[in-house]
Amino acid sequence: MINGPLSPETMLVAGIALALFVMVLAIAGGVAYAVTEPRRRLRRRMDGLGLAPAGAGGSGRAVRGLRPGGSVSGGSGETQTRQKRIQEKLRELEKDKENRTRRSNRVRQTLLRAGLRMDYRLYLLVTVVIGAAAAVFVIVAGFNPLIGLLAGITVAFGLPRLVLGFMARRRQKRFTTEFPNAIDVLVRGVQSGLPVSECIGIVGREVPDPVGAEFRMMVEGQRVGLPLSEIMARGLERMPTPEYKFFAIVLQIQQQTGGNLAETLANLSTVIRERKQMRLKVKALSSEAKASAWIIGSLPFIVVALISLTSPTYLVPLFETAAGHIIMVGGLLWMATGVAIMAKMINFKM
Repeated sequence: MINGPLSPETMLVAGIALALFVMVLAIAGGVAYAVTEPRRRLRRRMDGLGLAPAGAGGSGRAVRGLRPGGSVSGGSGETQTRQKRIQEKLRELEKDKENRTRRSNRVRQTLLRAGLRMDYRLYLLVTVVIGAAAAVFVIVAGFNPLIGLLAGITVAFGLPRLVLGFMARRRQKRFTTEFPNAIDVLVRGVQSGLPVSECIGIVGREVPDPVGAEFRMMVEGQRVGLPLSEIMARGLERMPTPEYKFFAIVLQIQQQTGGNLAETLANLSTVIRERKQMRLKVKALSSEAKASAWIIGSLPFIVVALISLTSPTYLVPLFETAAGHIIMVGGLLWMATGVAIMAKMINFKM
């Protein structure tokens, strides 16, 4: 039996051990879920339809009521009732599937827009590892294990999304910057008499990524026989920019109705460059508001640094007491909310 309070070293070791145990448990649970979920999903669907594999130990519903050839035994009333029940179950399963996959589809779409070929399960595993590492770091720094757990959950849900969003925006910005040059290459190729497919292949080889990568995917789609509308739709999922949408509309209209494609693409290139100039003007005009937001957002951290330099012991209760930890976490949350609101106010979209 342990007499008296535990020493700080013992609490630190216990917190680290607990965090490592949670991390290992989460990783093992994620791997087990990835392996067993498809089989369990199939079993749930079969149970929902009143069916089960033959020999499914005691369920007693191994394709009961079905005759050879797929007909249903029993009278017409029983057949209609069973068909209605199966249709209702199918609708419920479809709705559940849509609800489950909506979030994963958003993550997969963000991964595509960021240019990452990462599986959704691997993404979940990475988020769990990052969250566990953040929790261990906070606990090792001397904070309360509960604060470490909250920090790990926040980092696991927030940091990967922020990184993916940043990578997707940066990739779209690079695409928009290089896209007019790619259109100019298309215009010169069409004017010289080359077919559009050959011009698209030239752009994929000569223009740097991400524009070249998108055009190479267009070439691959043409090789496997996909229609132009589907190729453009898939491209818009990876690169949902107005410029690419205009380009997709121009190509589809030209395929359906014909016309002077070179002149249309040249006009599109001019419009894209004018939009870029207008965007730069808006950025210059809004730079004052952005500078004010940066100054206001950094003031609390500057004040904390100055107080720590002038009076090192003044802020010690914030870091060494439970109440101080709660106050600090609450202040950081409110600060993050204010920064998000200011960023939304100064974010001008065109």
